[in-house]
Amino acid sequence: MNEIIEKNLPTLERATLGGGCFWCLEAVYQQITGVSAVVSGYAGGALPNPDYESICTGTTGHAEIVDIYFDPTLITYRDLLEILFVIHDPTTLNYQGNDHGTQYRSVIFTHNDVQSNIAYEVVQELQDAKIYSNPIVTQIDVAPVIYPAEDYHQNYYRQHPGQGYCMAVVAPKLAKFRTKFQSRIAPAFR
Repeated sequence: MNEIIEKNLPTLERATLGGGCFWCLEAVYQQITGVSAVVSGYAGGALPNPDYESICTGTTGHAEIVDIYFDPTLITYRDLLEILFVIHDPTTLNYQGNDHGTQYRSVIFTHNDVQSNIAYEVVQELQDAKIYSNPIVTQIDVAPVIYPAEDYHQNYYRQHPGQGYCMAVVAPKLAKFRTKFQSRIAPAFR
């Protein structure tokens, strides 16, 4: 486990979210004040110990997710969800942009009843406000076993900002976050 997570575990909470490619979500959540660590991974499928190659087949049932460890005195779970609903399209079933397959689904894996209640409340509020022209299809479920992705997927955008996918897909989502949530950006990223 990440040294930062282990050191601060008693004071941190955990959020597990999926909204397309985990590189996009990781790049955003790493820049938020109160987030101590973000781990890209896989969750929600039947195959034990999946790897990137297997989940890319779309047959394992896993979603690409980010496991976020955060300090609830600096950012709330609700705040993390509100950011999720700005940086991805929760109305598209099993895809985001050109990424297609169940591994790219919109999903919130909750770690307790409080998170579950908040997730359902946020989705209902967005539906009631008619923020989107189509219904929200985000799956909300109890967190299953979560598998960290391979090392080369961790901190991907930070390590490869000039890579084609990062420039075309990750960077615009990061820019959208930075524009909408200026006050949430950690000082190190300002």
